[in-house]
Amino acid sequence: MKSTPDSSFAYELHDVTCLFRKHFDRRAIRFGLTRAQWRALKAIRRREGLSQSELAEFLEMEPIAIGRVIDRLAAAEFVVRRADPNDRRRWRLHLTPKAHAVTDDMEIIAGELRQEALADVDEADFEAFQRVLSRIRVNLAAIEAPADSPEFLKQGTS
Repeated sequence: MKSTPDSSFAYELHDVTCLFRKHFDRRAIRFGLTRAQWRALKAIRRREGLSQSELAEFLEMEPIAIGRVIDRLAAAEFVVRRADPNDRRRWRLHLTPKAHAVTDDMEIIAGELRQEALADVDEADFEAFQRVLSRIRVNLAAIEAPADSPEFLKQGTS
């Protein structure tokens, strides 16, 4: 590891993330969704059938807040709640066809934004960057995960 006492890579990473969000928000405004709503739709699309508590954990939001987001998405006919066949106290979240159309459009916006952001970035440099980010994620996750936990063991495989 290189010694970088003044390294600001975390700040740079944060700034890049904020800029991605800002530009995505501007392009996606036509959908009339808040950032929390489109993040929820994207997460549900990736893991169709997850529970509200799983969604709250994934998005790092409080369960009450995610409940309000889902209430609004359900009222707008983007999401339906279906009873969990194994636990009648739990609801599973599913996208409607309307939501699939919007998330398809959001994927197009995200793809275009990624292309613009990566203009003039060498492919080999970007691949190296992704490997470094992945290693940093694994290292940070390992700080709190016991070495024999399923979460820790799973991290090295992604």
